[in-house]
Amino acid sequence: MLKTIDALGDLRGKRVIVRADLNVPLDGTTITDDGRIRAAVPTLKRLLDAGAKVVVISHLGRPKGAPEEKYSLKPVVSRLGELLGTEVAFATDTVGDSARETVRSLDEGGIALLENLRFNPGETAKDEGERRVFAQALADMGDAYVSDGFGVVHRKQASVYELAQLLPSAAGELVLKEVESLRKVTDDPARPFVVVLGGAKVADKLAVIDNLLGKADRILIGGGMAYTFLKAKGYEVGQSLLDEEKVDTVREYMERAEKEGVELILPVDNVVAGEFSADAESTVVGADGIPADQEGMDIGPKTAELFASKIKDAATVFWNGPMGVFEFEKFAGGTKAVAQALADAEGYTVVGGGDSASAVRNLGFDESLFSHISTGGGASLELIEGKELPGIAILEEGTK
Repeated sequence: MLKTIDALGDLRGKRVIVRADLNVPLDGTTITDDGRIRAAVPTLKRLLDAGAKVVVISHLGRPKGAPEEKYSLKPVVSRLGELLGTEVAFATDTVGDSARETVRSLDEGGIALLENLRFNPGETAKDEGERRVFAQALADMGDAYVSDGFGVVHRKQASVYELAQLLPSAAGELVLKEVESLRKVTDDPARPFVVVLGGAKVADKLAVIDNLLGKADRILIGGGMAYTFLKAKGYEVGQSLLDEEKVDTVREYMERAEKEGVELILPVDNVVAGEFSADAESTVVGADGIPADQEGMDIGPKTAELFASKIKDAATVFWNGPMGVFEFEKFAGGTKAVAQALADAEGYTVVGGGDSASAVRNLGFDESLFSHISTGGGASLELIEGKELPGIAILEEGTK
């Protein structure tokens, strides 16, 4: 069992450090998808209502252990304040003078956001000792710790793992909801259980396929990863994304699926273009007829229809990865069709974070149409793979 906020006792006047995941996409300083900020609100509101002094910590992007203006969390401050209905103080460093003074100045029911954790090399250091030094500097500013950044619980990082060892710790509302929702998919899913996988890299999803071959009733493969499967069937894939090294592995999985009675469903047609651009001239071709000078940009209309029919009667659906280059409107049709199929399904539907979650929001779907939209792409995949997530394991009862 995960330790919950209730286990931390009376938090009035206590400094509670909350590891959130505010790693939102930015266009300059404009937030293009605030889903992760909104997901952090329930835990933060609960702590503020309890009279805690709330210190929010997060990363954004991939800075190399030093400050970079384009990765500053400053653009997040005003949106977080709007959603919480209160002013959010901002510290311009992580554990320096600004952070310490900002935390010291907090009143009961006040909240502050510290600058990007990854501006300090200790956050992501490979050396445990270095991570622990940074975690201790963070811990010195708090009385309790709440882990609510599900998107990073699969990482052994200072603010996720070591910090949880240094303070009384608990899982936040979001982490509890994520784990509960994803375990409904992995532990004993209602059937038929359908898995839809897409995205660019087949290598990212092989462990998921491996784990689900014995659990899923149907696995639908789209996106860039599908072309490695089509190649394994002996088809020409032209200039499409291809992981040549994984063709044999993929072929073995296809044979295994057949032996175990799992339907492994590949595209029957594709939208192809001669160049990777938003307005490239495109055509629809059969999956076995991609011209040598063309690349796949999306699943075709027949595939979209096929996938929707395979999702329709599902009792449980897990979807991770877009069906094509959904960022280009012209090639968003397949992703939109899958999202619509999940929205229409009567079963338990989980959108597994990352690009899939962004696609659902950017394509205008009402989030309430899905049972759960995960905030963590990598974390949700690793949980579905059956891996132990360090940031979850450290919050289990019996650990400090």
